[in-house]
Amino acid sequence: MAVKNFGFAAIKPRTIDFEQFDGRLLSEILELEPSFKVCLSCGGCTATCSAGNLVSFNIRQLNLLLRRGETVGLENEIKKCMLCGKCMLVCPRGINIRNVIMLIKKSVAKSHSLKR
Repeated sequence: MAVKNFGFAAIKPRTIDFEQFDGRLLSEILELEPSFKVCLSCGGCTATCSAGNLVSFNIRQLNLLLRRGETVGLENEIKKCMLCGKCMLVCPRGINIRNVIMLIKKSVAKSHSLKR
């Protein structure tokens, strides 16, 4: 008997794999942009994101990946950001989200140059 496809699937367990955890990028970003420490993950940034309306881009997901040390998926996600700055306008904590995105982009570029 085949399993019926209902259009959704179970997600992978949300436990942190400490063998894969890489907190260096988060530490670097928190040092260079201390306002990121007070993020509430309220979702205002994601709700107003112009890129999020066009492609599957979620700033809250980036925040979660960073804080969980899952830096593998960040490279493809940050390419989607248009750096419009609408996220900064609605942030209740005044976080410079554009700077956080730029710091992630610089870190990814730096890691690629080191691999070559």
